Amino acid sequence: MKNRPISVIIVSILFILIGFIGFIYHVKEFFEPNIKQYELVWVLLLRILAVICGLLLFLKVNWARWLAIVWLLYHILLSAFHSTSEMIIHIVLLIIVSVILYLPISTSYFKISPDCKELEE
Repeated sequence: MKNRPISVIIVSILFILIGFIGFIYHVKEFFEPNIKQYELVWVLLLRILAVICGLLLFLKVNWARWLAIVWLLYHILLSAFHSTSEMIIHIVLLIIVSVILYLPISTSYFKISPDCKELEE
């Protein structure tokens, strides 16, 4: 399949936007007093990872689907320390994104084309 499924485009754009907006939001915290810089750096790296994940999904990189799922699983783990509603929202997002990225149309999009088999050998 050569054309990107609209579902993959939407998930890719969402990951890029969430990562970018979250990065901008958290960068401001560098200027706050009493901030734990190592925690902030970790948060910023996770936001950059979301942007990278979205770009890789858009560029048809198969393992980016797993990266997206792991990213959401990590957020479920984090939200377990916050509110129950936040955790439920992340679980629902994980289910939706997993289903979208592993629909037959999405799976056929991420398969390696016959032209690329030469590169594997």
